[in-house]
Amino acid sequence: MTDYTLTLTACEAAKILGLATSTLAKLRLNGNGPTYCKLGRRVVYRRADLERWLDSRTARATLRMPTRAFFGL
Repeated sequence: MTDYTLTLTACEAAKILGLATSTLAKLRLNGNGPTYCKLGRRVVYRRADLERWLDSRTARATLRMPTRAFFGL
C-alpha cells in the first residue's frame, strides 16, 4: 500500500514549493496562492492543489508588453 499524507501543513507545502512559510501566508491573504483547506484554525494543503497551482504558473518568457509611459503617452 502506498504511504502518503492526505494533507500537508503550510510549512510542508512551503518547503515543497520552495517558498518561505510567510510568503505562502501572503499568497493566501491576497488570493494568489494555491487552494487550501481550513480545518478549524489549521490551514492545510492537498498535494494535487499544489501541483495544479504550479502548473498554472508555467511560463515560456518573461517579456512583457511596454507600458504607456514607455511611449511617452
